[in-house]
Amino acid sequence: MDLALDDKVVFVTGASGGIGRAMARAFAQEGARVALHGHRKWDDLVEWVAKQDWNERALPVEADITSASSVAAAFERAREHWGRIDVCVANAGIWPPDDEPLVDLDEDRIRTVFEVNLFGAIWTAKAFLSTLRATGPRPDGHGAALLFTGSTAASFGERGHTDYAASKAGLVGLMRSLKNEIVALDPYARVNIVEPGWTVTEMTRRTVQQPEAAERVVRTMALRQLGRADDVARAAVMLASPAAARHVSGQVLTVAGGMEGRVLWEDGETDGQHVLDRLKQE
Repeated sequence: MDLALDDKVVFVTGASGGIGRAMARAFAQEGARVALHGHRKWDDLVEWVAKQDWNERALPVEADITSASSVAAAFERAREHWGRIDVCVANAGIWPPDDEPLVDLDEDRIRTVFEVNLFGAIWTAKAFLSTLRATGPRPDGHGAALLFTGSTAASFGERGHTDYAASKAGLVGLMRSLKNEIVALDPYARVNIVEPGWTVTEMTRRTVQQPEAAERVVRTMALRQLGRADDVARAAVMLASPAAARHVSGQVLTVAGGMEGRVLWEDGETDGQHVLDRLKQE
């Protein structure tokens, strides 16, 4: 199926992370031109992009995601370079690995998580909408797409990570509001969320790299396997496509193996080592 993303311009924040890089590859493989945002791992991102066979269609852009003016400047650089931006994926986020109940959470950690995960998404959306207003909709009727990377923590909560769960839950209200605002700028523009569950990336690897941890995680999933960054990236590409998802807006697409907020498999029905071995084989 032609996803109609060939030569579209896609801006991905947090492109130096595992899911962000997978998204960059997935969009580039569909023929899109990609503006790839980085900050903390900026040098690594630039080096990685230079090694890709699609690097001539990639523009690394640096910005502090917690600064509205810095994000706006990055979008302006991308617009000046490519002429317009058709798709925006607000993907940048952090997940502090240490379990801490709210009663013990440090104020700085809470504020940092919200500054990156929620306010960073707000500044990204604002910059994208400003760019869309400046360029106007595409003449071919392919509506713009704004996509947020959420988390199942927003739906089920996450003990020891109240800050993260609350910051991701805020994206739902943001998405449902913006789906009604963006059409004033482009009548066929859409806003959605792709919601990963436990996905193995550098950010989460420390938590799920032991068989016992992997077994505990997949007990709440119908599909007893860990997610991969590519799983999330492919879902994002589908939602961004004006062909595959032209009439999909205001939705949360969960990519979590049928996760529920309860245990689906009893002791002995899952094998953590098998889960990890399967991941290595894929």
